[in-house]
Amino acid sequence: MNTLFALPLLFACVGDVGEGKVAAEISDAPVAEEKVEAPKADGNSLTIDIENSSIKALGAKITATHPIDFSDWSGSVSVDGENVTDINFEVKMETLEADHPKLTQHLKNEDFFDVSNHPTAGFDGTTVTAGSDAEGMTHTVQGALTIRGNTKTVTFPANITIDETAVTANTEFTINRQDFGVVYPGKPDDLVQDNVVLTVSIQAPRS
Repeated sequence: MNTLFALPLLFACVGDVGEGKVAAEISDAPVAEEKVEAPKADGNSLTIDIENSSIKALGAKITATHPIDFSDWSGSVSVDGENVTDINFEVKMETLEADHPKLTQHLKNEDFFDVSNHPTAGFDGTTVTAGSDAEGMTHTVQGALTIRGNTKTVTFPANITIDETAVTANTEFTINRQDFGVVYPGKPDDLVQDNVVLTVSIQAPRS
């Protein structure tokens, strides 16, 4: 290859966005069963304060990284005494916004999230366990993550704190988009990376 043509390609390449990040453990979700919950005390389900919380993603292709924000979503955190027992949220995918209007529209079509057929994505937590091997994390969270109508069981670390005013939870981990049916390869000269970084920051007031 002519060196003059090779140099722009060399300097334009983006490294794996998942490098140095914790990868979620992903497995096929079990067959959905009716969830039977024990009686809980009043006030143990806390509504997430969306204004002070966020769900973000970071994807990449060969030539650039692309941050994605989700502006309309809702969720809750369940507590039992001083322990978090459950985290749930649902995202309206129509509200996703990337760093360029054309990319935003492309992400919404059938190449990526197929929003017209799968208007929501979400997480339904099943267990929150104290302890984590990941640096800076205090808990391990497991639950069903649904993207583009595909549901998988995911396990990831989180930093969770509880005080008299609020529950806060923060996490960052990677998933492989193809596990959730997002398989568009990108252009032959600008392929889309499989790893996507998810960053979730939650605050749920206790009052």
